[in-house]
Amino acid sequence: MKPHVICHMVTSVDGRTRRSRWRPEGADAGLFERLHDKIGCDAWLVGRVTGYEFSRRKDETYPAYSGPPIARAHFIARRGAAAYGVVLDTHGTLVWGRADIGGDPIVVVLSEHVSDAHLAGLRGEGHSYIFAGKETLDLALALETLNRELGIKRLLLEGGGTANGGFLRAGLVDEISIAIQPVVDGGKGVSASFDQPAGEAFMPAPLNSMTLSSCEVLDGGAVWLRYALRNG
Repeated sequence: MKPHVICHMVTSVDGRTRRSRWRPEGADAGLFERLHDKIGCDAWLVGRVTGYEFSRRKDETYPAYSGPPIARAHFIARRGAAAYGVVLDTHGTLVWGRADIGGDPIVVVLSEHVSDAHLAGLRGEGHSYIFAGKETLDLALALETLNRELGIKRLLLEGGGTANGGFLRAGLVDEISIAIQPVVDGGKGVSASFDQPAGEAFMPAPLNSMTLSSCEVLDGGAVWLRYALRNG
């Protein structure tokens, strides 16, 4: 069984997500976190690019490993947390140097095409990790494993756009929570709430319907929309 997946994002009026480009300046910087807390979840999930914001330098790796081979089996360092921070990192490129993100233990979703050195590094820092595919990630399998291994029933999918788009096109998003700030980006080349990797042929999401479940005007002029999705 998979968790109930809510994609939660805060965007400009033109659907862009890079706050530094928004004009006028002065948008509510804490809105994303306040709504995150209001919705509530057992875990939140981001992709590799967003994960870089919480990790060390991009060119850093864990130390070389010379011990016995490490089995490609799920490793759970901590159970029973109030919430987990889940990060997709297919090939094991993120080096953390921290035990958690905002108090939420880190869980890394990997393919089996990852080095023993990286697995040893994750274990050494006390991180949990799960496997969800040989060389690429099976997102449905990742969700089922999170539910089975950690009891996650309610998950906030929080970007970036490529990760969100992958779950949407796989028919795995049950709800969308989007707060639109009274700002614009006005440029190009910046991720939206849902994207796909460059060079991939367009594949529409298998959506049969989107039903507005709530609409709220917030202080400062932002509008918070929530939609229930029915996937085909």
